[in-house]
Amino acid sequence: MNRTPKNYCGGSSAALRGARILAYLADMSRSLRSVRLASDHPRYVFQHPVNSIPILLFAATLTLTACSFHLRGSMPQDVQFAFQSLYLKAPSETLFVTGLRRALNANRITLAAAPEQAELVLEVLSEQSSKNILSLSGSGRVREYELRYRISVRAYDAQHIDWLPAEDVQLTRLLTFDDEHLLAKEQEEAQLYKDMRADAVAQTVRRLSRAKPRE
Repeated sequence: MNRTPKNYCGGSSAALRGARILAYLADMSRSLRSVRLASDHPRYVFQHPVNSIPILLFAATLTLTACSFHLRGSMPQDVQFAFQSLYLKAPSETLFVTGLRRALNANRITLAAAPEQAELVLEVLSEQSSKNILSLSGSGRVREYELRYRISVRAYDAQHIDWLPAEDVQLTRLLTFDDEHLLAKEQEEAQLYKDMRADAVAQTVRRLSRAKPRE
């Protein structure tokens, strides 16, 4: 019997969307269970039961993303600040700095053109990325790399009182390597660095939301 697809992303509240998402996943679980039972029947060509867990996890990720469903405080624009204006001081306009400006704008923080025009100065002290060999195959070929990304920031007011002392945000990712698929691995590496920059931006914004003058 043909079933009409249901719209689980409608509604005006996150709670309602979440309930509909759970209902959707429950429907998928029942369908996959039916397929698994049918796979043991000799009339079917399936030789192994269907493992529904990875499929459900993948479906959950796609569904939650499509519905823009997230926990309160999990997005950079969901936080509150003890200041309204900020001067962003950085050695250069890197991708991290650009992402940080975008996140601050999304939170309605006024980005001043000069330090004296702002309540707070956020200084990007350093930004570094590295790539290290993590493991080798028996023939001496690289199997895994460890990607590292680190930024250090400090926030202070016009009296040079620290609101955020200098502190590093350090992130790592693992990259499996296959020299037969160089282009795909280069794209994967670029995406991993992009994800780490986005994570560093989100962590910096959350730290700023907790920033207060140090006595």
